[in-house]
Amino acid sequence: MSDIDRSGETPDDADAFGDIDPGLSDRLAELDDDLAEQRAASLRAGLGDYELDDEDLELLEGSEAGPDGITYLPALPVLAIVGRPNVGKSALVNRILGRREAVVEDVPGVTRDRVSYKSEWLGRRFTVVDTGGWEPDASGINASVAAQAEVAVDLADAVLFVVDINVGATATDEHVVRMLRAAKKPVILVANKADDAIKDPQAAELWALGLGEPWPVSALHGRGVADLLDHVMTVLPEVSTVAKQEIGGPRRVAILGRPNVGKSSLLNKAAGEERVVVNELAGTTRDPVDEQIELAGRIWTFVDTAGIRKRVHLQQGADFYASLRTAAALEKAEVAVVVIDVTEPISTQDLRIVDLVLESGRALVLAYNKWDLLDDDRRRYLEREIEQDLGHVSWAPRVNISARTGRHLEKLVPALETALDSWDTRIPTGKFNALLAELTAEHPHPVRGGKQPRILFGTQASTRPPTFVLFTTGFLDPQYRRFIQRRLREVYGFEGTPIVVNMRVREKRRR
Repeated sequence: MSDIDRSGETPDDADAFGDIDPGLSDRLAELDDDLAEQRAASLRAGLGDYELDDEDLELLEGSEAGPDGITYLPALPVLAIVGRPNVGKSALVNRILGRREAVVEDVPGVTRDRVSYKSEWLGRRFTVVDTGGWEPDASGINASVAAQAEVAVDLADAVLFVVDINVGATATDEHVVRMLRAAKKPVILVANKADDAIKDPQAAELWALGLGEPWPVSALHGRGVADLLDHVMTVLPEVSTVAKQEIGGPRRVAILGRPNVGKSSLLNKAAGEERVVVNELAGTTRDPVDEQIELAGRIWTFVDTAGIRKRVHLQQGADFYASLRTAAALEKAEVAVVVIDVTEPISTQDLRIVDLVLESGRALVLAYNKWDLLDDDRRRYLEREIEQDLGHVSWAPRVNISARTGRHLEKLVPALETALDSWDTRIPTGKFNALLAELTAEHPHPVRGGKQPRILFGTQASTRPPTFVLFTTGFLDPQYRRFIQRRLREVYGFEGTPIVVNMRVREKRRR
């Protein structure tokens, strides 16, 4: 059982378990590394008395590797499965996984979102992405489904294009082919529903699509899927080129905000040229625009995005697709700069954009734009709005700028560097468990239903964002998890990054 909480603590949560011990940080710094690791190893050994699954063991093995207590695992390659509705994409996903994970029904349009699953073949692990049916000129929710499929293709290393062998190539399939060619990703053509060898010759007709040799399979019965996966392994890279940004290259910065808050002006001023169109008309930008920019002696990749007007499912036309592209640009970014217009009250849209960044797990910097237009009265109201509405992200670096004049633009770089450093921060397992021991000794979890949950062991499973896993004997209250997050920030900083705390409730083995 796991639970994730990326939100910041409320004022009540901050005081629920007492103030931070001012000497805790010093004691942790002075704690001998060998002693800390010995204590962590003892706690880790104690987990042997509890029921652990394969995923738990894999996580714990990773946490023991390396001098800092965790290991960086390479990003798994991503395989997207696309096609028009009702050709058997989800059935193929289930066959690849070896279990009934994706919902399958004999009607088109069951799958709507793009859903990721972990799979393995020939000793190699990879990610399978199931998508909804793609249709041209779709409207309503079908347009959302088709757009999500396009995003999945954009974020994949290779694509399985599934066609119904009984129907053959349709006009919709030809539209999908054009979309796939534009994406410039390796594509494997799959002729599904070839339940017996008699139907195999029908696959020859699919050569006309121009995607190479079609692979006849039956997702329902498993026929031909093993040979297909053998071929897929020759196409997928060992490490994904899209699932995770490599440290050391130009860091990707997404510029987000409502329409007309000055995102394009910020990019132009940073680039030193009119890189993108700027107009007083809100919503000028529709496609994400990448630009490599040198700031403070470093190369950055800035991505100007379309302004997010309202909820995606309420949008239509160009605004709808622009919002989807903005979401895709955020997924590829490492840090998001949320631009807020200080001349107007902080709106629900501003808060929703901040929440979008938190949900994505990206580092966060808040840029308050048009500061040169701010008068004293508005400044007083602004500070009050920031305290009330953005208190849950008080850990995000704040920069007051004017994109039009370039005022204080140089302060953006230290804020970005701080947020990215925190996003990449790793805490040794020994030090983390020492912190947990201090916290639980000072402020044990409240008794619930006659039982008091205990934290057995903790480890940092990954970075980007910092993700911690707690093995516990019972469910931890959300307030207590926020309390742990607050203490982590007090001791280790984590300025500019969300912190993810997962739980794994485990029971003792039966004797």
